[in-house]
Amino acid sequence: MVAFLFSLLLTLAMVGVVVRVARNRPVGTPLTWGEAFAAGLFVYVLLFLMYGVVPHQFLLWADSELKWRSDKIGIPLGPLGGIRLFGHHFKVLTGHLGIKKGLLFPEGIPLPHGHFIVTAQVLRDIIAATLYIAFLLVQIKAWLWWQSRDKRAAATAEIPASAYGRPLVRGS
Repeated sequence: MVAFLFSLLLTLAMVGVVVRVARNRPVGTPLTWGEAFAAGLFVYVLLFLMYGVVPHQFLLWADSELKWRSDKIGIPLGPLGGIRLFGHHFKVLTGHLGIKKGLLFPEGIPLPHGHFIVTAQVLRDIIAATLYIAFLLVQIKAWLWWQSRDKRAAATAEIPASAYGRPLVRGS
């Protein structure tokens, strides 16, 4: 869990650096060779973290500590399955759902002609695929945001200002 959280926080910190540079760097400023090399390496490491390390660390955590394997039938609830306090077991999401051993639908989802078997490994794979999809959407949004920086700069430059730099309310 520590490796997954560290890689996720490192990825978020690197995205924050990209946002800060995009806001502070003037549009059209030429790059030196060293700046371009460092930026290319930075983006490579960021994409490696997003698409390689973070999903891998989640899958590793789910397989080892959480034990979300193919033989574990049901949807794991984690801390929502039940709370032990002073030796008593308080069930949070119980009732008619049939929660046993911290699993939702431990015999499968009941259907009119049998059960639909959902394993913990299926949930693990859905979460990993959701990580990939979320990272792809963030990457596309970041590309669009970076490329439209000049349009935002031009929109703010069109407001007439006084000699002191304040926006004019009425024409002079």
